[in-house]
Amino acid sequence: MEKNIIRIRQWLKENRARGARLLQILVRENSTRGNESSTQAILIEKCRQLGLDLDIWEIDAEELKNHPAYCCDRQSFEGSPNLVAVLKGTGGGKSMILNGHIDVVPVGDEKSWEHDAFSGKIECGKLFGRGSTDMKGGIAAMLMAIESLIACGIKLKGDCIFQSVIEEESGGAGTLAAVLRGYRADGAIIPEPTNMKVFPKQQGSMWFRITVIGRAAHGGTRYEGVSAIEKSVMVIERLQKLEKDRNAKITDPLFAKIPIPIPINIGKVSSGQWPSSVPDLATIEGRMGVSPDESIQAAQKEMEACLQEMNEQDEWFREHPLAIEWFGGRWLPGSLEVDHALMTELSNSFVEVLEKSPIIEASPWGTDGGILSTVGNTPVVIFGPGITEMAHDANEYIQLEDVFVASEVIALTLMRWCEISE
Repeated sequence: MEKNIIRIRQWLKENRARGARLLQILVRENSTRGNESSTQAILIEKCRQLGLDLDIWEIDAEELKNHPAYCCDRQSFEGSPNLVAVLKGTGGGKSMILNGHIDVVPVGDEKSWEHDAFSGKIECGKLFGRGSTDMKGGIAAMLMAIESLIACGIKLKGDCIFQSVIEEESGGAGTLAAVLRGYRADGAIIPEPTNMKVFPKQQGSMWFRITVIGRAAHGGTRYEGVSAIEKSVMVIERLQKLEKDRNAKITDPLFAKIPIPIPINIGKVSSGQWPSSVPDLATIEGRMGVSPDESIQAAQKEMEACLQEMNEQDEWFREHPLAIEWFGGRWLPGSLEVDHALMTELSNSFVEVLEKSPIIEASPWGTDGGILSTVGNTPVVIFGPGITEMAHDANEYIQLEDVFVASEVIALTLMRWCEISE
């Protein structure tokens, strides 16, 4: 094992420029929702060069729409393929999924970017561009790990299943499609941007829309109306209390350094059409966090009960009840025991590479890990390069050193988990 570790380390050291170039090419492609094909084509060609067994397909929304974990407003996935590439093992070892998403969030205000959002510019050891941190850096690290094994002639007993999926940012349809296509394994690593921390647990989340009804009136006699905006303020204050109450129940030490483990975020409030009118309708849209140890349904019921309580206690709401709709994105929570064998092997590899123990925490956001673990019954650990705070932000970047280190940790974990075929 020691000789193989030395060989892997040497190869990765000598091929850092190759890894940086691959990531740069990936970042230069705009793979926002509906535009994933050109970036997937690059990965397909890379996997073909590595001699991996390829499976490329477009998701059939009709096949997935009745699955309870499916939550997507996209009508067609035509032109946006999923990719799975398998490094076949010789047999007898445990299998591993390396899962990453190729879709990236929109750029936002381009004026906020110092460089072009898809420049892939390298400066002072950082590579800039949308998706560099979330999560093309992780995809590059996975492929470097696989290529290092192949280049060094190291054969694994178990299969290594590389996945580049679409739609993670919108609810996980790509990973769900892969699971339902039959891709399950004895373990999985998702190299989301964890600041090189190890996350065995991830919160889930879902989007909600609350409709608040008011009564219109002239602004000069506003007392004759009921402002939907003012009523919305009451709802938001109650949701803030619900958030506080829910988080007070979280005692897991893995959340100790996260100020709000399962937030209820108000992301959008819409109301009113005229400054001199009392608005008669308002909508509140947001995201509700779900604990790793609770179900989506249980969290929904808790918020619905909160709103029902308001409907019963407030005179206006008794006659004009609040209505809630669960729409858009939804991410299942996931949880793995800290002493699980996959955690042990990944931690041992981390120590081997960095000569220190990893920081183990719970994820502050949702990932496709919930689908892999809940639907695919596959143990999942989230670990990867990238700066958590830079995900979705302007001037997104990744430290290239972290990509190279993560690739070595993943390669060593594959050798330990899948076992080496002598």
